[in-house]
Amino acid sequence: MKVYFIGAGPGAPDLITLRGARLLASCRLILYAGSLVPEAVLEHAHPDAERVNTAGLNLDEQVALYRRASEQGLDVARVHSGDPAIYGATAEQMRALRELGIDYEVVPGVSSFTACAAVLGAELTRPNVTQTVILTRASGRASPVPERENLRGLAEHGASLCVFLGGNQLPEIVADLLDTYGPDMPVALVQRASQPQERRHVSTLGRLLSEIRVSEWTLTTMLIVSPALSEPEALETTSRLYDPSYAHRFRRAVKEGGEA
Repeated sequence: MKVYFIGAGPGAPDLITLRGARLLASCRLILYAGSLVPEAVLEHAHPDAERVNTAGLNLDEQVALYRRASEQGLDVARVHSGDPAIYGATAEQMRALRELGIDYEVVPGVSSFTACAAVLGAELTRPNVTQTVILTRASGRASPVPERENLRGLAEHGASLCVFLGGNQLPEIVADLLDTYGPDMPVALVQRASQPQERRHVSTLGRLLSEIRVSEWTLTTMLIVSPALSEPEALETTSRLYDPSYAHRFRRAVKEGGEA
């Protein structure tokens, strides 16, 4: 018996990994957070598998399901949205499994921040603009953010900043970022990336709140703040990686006149 923590990806059923889909089809007990994982993702599940929506369960109730599965010799697919390593609340489950002597494995998934970048057709690391992506979230009741990781401090890096789970705190987040990034910094809101209800709003930090109704962006929303979101023509930056004059172990440089 084994528990598989499976990253379901951002929501589209075909953005789960091949490994994740294969394990979903083989496990006879599936635990999934229905508040975040769309039912469509479960199309990969075995038709006879027991499905349990854990959105209304506390940790002890979930551990009881793991214990029952162990007694019955059932493999478990524990399905999390995005990638289990980011805001998945998996650490406490893994600790409980170790205490029970139950083996587990983590199957990575497509994170929502990369899915949002794909929706925007954006590269979050641009040469001479920013080479760093910071993943963070607004502080909440369930998991407060350490003070040393406050948004004002993170903004000082001037890097691409992806704020998870902050839709209902947008006014406070914008206020924290304005002084450092400035009102003209490009931003984007992406909601339910890759899902049928997907939508986006591209703006600047100074205009954002005047252009949207915050109450419509409270759930399943990512805020990306980044100089890399500027129009490519405005940045005038190009990686040397594909420059004909740039040589590396797999390619010889091309000199002027076309000679290698």
